[in-house]
Amino acid sequence: MVKDIIKYPTPLSVEYATDVRSFNEELFLLIDDLKDTITQNNLEGLSAFQIGNYYNVIVVKNDDGELIEMINPRMIAHSGEVTTEEATVYYPNHTAKIQRYENISVVYQDRDGGDKSLKASAPLAILIQRKIDYTFGATFIHKMSKDERRNFENRLEYGVSAGSADYCPTNFKRDKIVLVMNIIMGVMALSFLVSLFIENIAILKDLWIFMLYASAGVAGLDIIYFFYAQYEGKKQSSCGSCQIGNIIGTALIVIFKLSIIMLLAYFFV
Repeated sequence: MVKDIIKYPTPLSVEYATDVRSFNEELFLLIDDLKDTITQNNLEGLSAFQIGNYYNVIVVKNDDGELIEMINPRMIAHSGEVTTEEATVYYPNHTAKIQRYENISVVYQDRDGGDKSLKASAPLAILIQRKIDYTFGATFIHKMSKDERRNFENRLEYGVSAGSADYCPTNFKRDKIVLVMNIIMGVMALSFLVSLFIENIAILKDLWIFMLYASAGVAGLDIIYFFYAQYEGKKQSSCGSCQIGNIIGTALIVIFKLSIIMLLAYFFV
């Protein structure tokens, strides 16, 4: 029988799946329901969790399109890592880049309770890992870093996917330019503090020359940041006035901090 598939924001039914102990008609009906639901919805696989059942059962399509019934699956070995663009029916119309093991070994039982094992490589290995996630009450969101998860949750809230023209990322390459400028200004500030304890005129002169060159470097990087940040922002159609305001604000903050450091150095070095 074709079952309704649980989708976000409906939470998964329980926290952890229960291992199957009785290989009976109830189990067989569950497996058949999973197969029917997979076929009806043209899916690659399903976990029992996804149709509201608490048993540790998944069904996946292998590379030949055949459905594999996996009861009480356990991943016992893995090798290699790969980052993939994943989609799951639990989060309709949303994708995410997830790091997975490229090759895995799994042990499980068939519907008769017989012990089985399987060695799988991507993409089947990735599919199995994603379905096993559900047996722990988890989705691929639990594989993300804190920042990636926050970003994905924002997309869920506003109904925007990563591939959408309305999607505006939170991490940019321009942020690396800001990091370099802050490091240089940090070194300049440290040099200024050190100069307060130095009386040697020659050393103080060298420090002042260093400060001049460093300030010129920061000013140049700030100009590069300003124009590159606008170019990077224009690649995302939704990164409008809020991003432009952020770019201008960041550039002005750098100039302000640089001016303070140089004024202090001018009067005290």
